[in-house]
Amino acid sequence: MLETIHALKVQNSFAELPAAFYTRLSPQPLTEPRLLHAQRDVAALLGLSPNVFADPAFLDVCSGSVPLPGGTTLAAVYSGHQFGIWAGQLGDGRAHLLGEVSAPSGSWELQLKGSGRTPYSRMGDGRAVLRSSVREYLASAAMAGLGIPTTHALALVVSDDPVYRETVETAAVVTRVAPSFIRFGSFEHWSRSPENLRALFNYVTDRFYPECRAAGSAEEEVVLAVLRTVVGRTARLVADWQTVGFCHGVMNTDNMSILGLTMDYGPFGFMDGFQVNHVCNHSDTQGRYAWNAQPSVAHWNLYRLASALMGLGLEADALKGQLEHFEAEFLQAYRGNLCRKMGFRQWEEGDDELVDDWWRLLHTQAADFTLCFRGLAQAPVRREPWLAYFKERATADMWLGRYMERLSRDQRPDQERIEQMNGANPVYVLRNHLAQTAIEAAAQGDTGEIDTLLDLLRNPFIERQGYEAYAAAPPDWACSLEVSCSS
Repeated sequence: MLETIHALKVQNSFAELPAAFYTRLSPQPLTEPRLLHAQRDVAALLGLSPNVFADPAFLDVCSGSVPLPGGTTLAAVYSGHQFGIWAGQLGDGRAHLLGEVSAPSGSWELQLKGSGRTPYSRMGDGRAVLRSSVREYLASAAMAGLGIPTTHALALVVSDDPVYRETVETAAVVTRVAPSFIRFGSFEHWSRSPENLRALFNYVTDRFYPECRAAGSAEEEVVLAVLRTVVGRTARLVADWQTVGFCHGVMNTDNMSILGLTMDYGPFGFMDGFQVNHVCNHSDTQGRYAWNAQPSVAHWNLYRLASALMGLGLEADALKGQLEHFEAEFLQAYRGNLCRKMGFRQWEEGDDELVDDWWRLLHTQAADFTLCFRGLAQAPVRREPWLAYFKERATADMWLGRYMERLSRDQRPDQERIEQMNGANPVYVLRNHLAQTAIEAAAQGDTGEIDTLLDLLRNPFIERQGYEAYAAAPPDWACSLEVSCSS
């Protein structure tokens, strides 16, 4: 493992695209930056030893004070639909792409978030606050631990520089890591510029979807194959979100990864008390991005991507044909996840009704999403602890009887079923109150809560003695927590 950031093998293939795709510029350094935390798991993806964290050069790069050695620093342009409305040109308004690291695990782009203004900042100040930065830092690790595709966070750098939001907060920069940060909105931006659209499409295809470019394929065939693959990845991603109770909060097309990754963590939330129409983003007053709306929004966003690809000369009907695979892809992943979470051997006729009644039970009683799923493994053999999660125990007991009847048809040993379910239903998720506790401690320079949460979230399916509070329902004070687009 490498112990100096100078030893990384660095390039920046995105910088080889035409100059219209980005602006080359340096970050705006923080005043007296401090490395608050860094993740060894993410460093390992880059081939770096944790010893690198003590190297002053690591802080210099992750704070934006110096360029990544061998890299090309830039901010990318893109456009997008925000809350269903065309917003026009957007871009990296507070992010800088540093370069691309070639490691044994693959190629990884490094991007700073909160690193200052760019030509795409519009009215923004280019900064991120400690609050939102800690949330993203922890959330990306939580999603990785759950096995859900995501961008990663390598380092969290802080400063006493003031940042003005609803109140005065302090600045922070997150070093984000992903194979690419290209999004649906990147294609939307070039929908009326065939030359640049084709350059972007070929770049994405050659680097990430080479299997879609079969020998002798016409461009139309390649475009349809890539779109079909993106449809599948996006459908499976949202199925994963739904079945862990995750709400993204702001599924604008400029926040949708072309690689099917969870990205741009803002006002996200893991549900506590289940509500089918739960809205985690306080700014989403119309509920556009509610939990139950996420699959349809993802499908709508894919239509916007397909519309942009019409700029390559494809017919609408051909593109629409690929979009029609979304529902089947989503249902296959959704049902597969639920089979594992509910202990079924495979999905059977009648399971849709049982699961719909499960969601209805959780909704009407505002029962805790994570606790109810986790407890379900033991419920057939120990009813009372599970029934205690519900206000109306008799109603829950009636559903449990139907569930046990369904299980009996599989004729599986209890231990085999329980092990499967416990491997699919986490004990620990990043609840808002846990993140808030970590934020408040970090504001005092204490990273103990970050360490604890990362340790639990790396393998959230294993119950740990002495950490019962991290698996419990939220305390009463957590009800007052709100997250918004400034989060």
